Amino acid sequence: MKKVVKFGGSSLASAAQFQKVADIIHADPERRYVVPSAPGKRFSGDTKVTDMLYSCYHLAEEGADFKKELKAIAERYQEIIDGLSLSLSLADEFKLIEKNFKEKTGENYAASRGEYLNGIIIAAYLGYEFIDSAEVIRFKDNGEFDAEVTNEILSARLQDVEKAVVPGFYGAYADGRVKTFSRGGSDVTGSIVARAVKADVYENWTDVSGFLIADPRIIDQPEAIETITYRELRELSYMGASVLHEDAIFPVRREGIPINIRNTNSPEDTGTWIVESTCQKCRYTITGVAGKKGFCSVNIEKAMMNSEIGFGRKVLQAFEDNGISFEHIPSGIDTLTVFVHQDEFMDKEQKVVSAIHRLADPDSIDIEADLALIAVVGRGMKSTRGTAGRIFSALAHANVNVKMIDQGSSELNIIIGVANDDFETAIKAIYDIFVVARI
Repeated sequence: MKKVVKFGGSSLASAAQFQKVADIIHADPERRYVVPSAPGKRFSGDTKVTDMLYSCYHLAEEGADFKKELKAIAERYQEIIDGLSLSLSLADEFKLIEKNFKEKTGENYAASRGEYLNGIIIAAYLGYEFIDSAEVIRFKDNGEFDAEVTNEILSARLQDVEKAVVPGFYGAYADGRVKTFSRGGSDVTGSIVARAVKADVYENWTDVSGFLIADPRIIDQPEAIETITYRELRELSYMGASVLHEDAIFPVRREGIPINIRNTNSPEDTGTWIVESTCQKCRYTITGVAGKKGFCSVNIEKAMMNSEIGFGRKVLQAFEDNGISFEHIPSGIDTLTVFVHQDEFMDKEQKVVSAIHRLADPDSIDIEADLALIAVVGRGMKSTRGTAGRIFSALAHANVNVKMIDQGSSELNIIIGVANDDFETAIKAIYDIFVVARI
């Protein structure tokens, strides 16, 4: 078997954490390909190395002196090297970084150095081969990740490599210019490497023991999710559950490679398994509940709307023309409601309203702000009667007024709209009825 293991910033923040990581890797000979993040916070109030690099490069970009800031970054890495008793020097690397910062090579290059340097250290500590991601992960000229070219290059590069370290978060254009993924992109790199080596498992090690059914900032010590499908994860990630970068799903999903979310500080925990499909029954009817605040609804009314061909297209064109994407569109016979992000919509609301009147000629338009959307997700809902009834009963008992209901034909999720002020109360009510009541 082959396993790809990705370690997050908190797992590699100090020499002590590096030692934990090495113990985890050495405990299983199948853990052959390692994807490290940049060092995270060592303690509350500390600064992540990536943030230090951004700040340092911004000084360089302004033409200010940044030697003090770059020295602080070098000291962070030296502290790790000394703590691991390695005979390794990054002096030449920092000279090159200083030169490139002065030449204003770019923010992407600056941000990528956190993972790059950490990769060099962990490769030396483990005795693994170091492979610079800029050589094997390719981006198109328009900035999009080139999945197929990358897979071809990376598969060939790793074909005869038994054990390797491939830094997360970045790659490069064909001309060698460094390009980063969005924040959390090391998750994506791990998935890309797993696909390239046809791994049996992609282990993603972080500081939590997998996914939780609900946000621990809202629910005190929520239950963990043992197994979740890619589709369920996609729904929960989209609505705010953020253990794993959502783009990390796609490279492994197409290959049927399972992801195992594990805790570096509690390696004995089995964590959460993310799979394509499973016959494993859910412990609870729902797999998870997540949501976001900050939406508004645009309710359009027009008599006989349902018989007017192209009405929905005309309404949505008003949003498209103003560069606004929609979230959900529940509708009735004479009404259609469009949910959008409030911060994207506020400055353009009157332009959109005018465009809807011009294009669709509605009878009236009503806007409601300060709304939250909650996704109740679970493959177990499909085979369980009365799930929606239990949700709305729980919300009614909690005095939460439901503004919107939207359920897909797959019966995988139910989206509920509530007022921002009712968001936490609604999450608690749903969690209690499906989880606490069953414990």
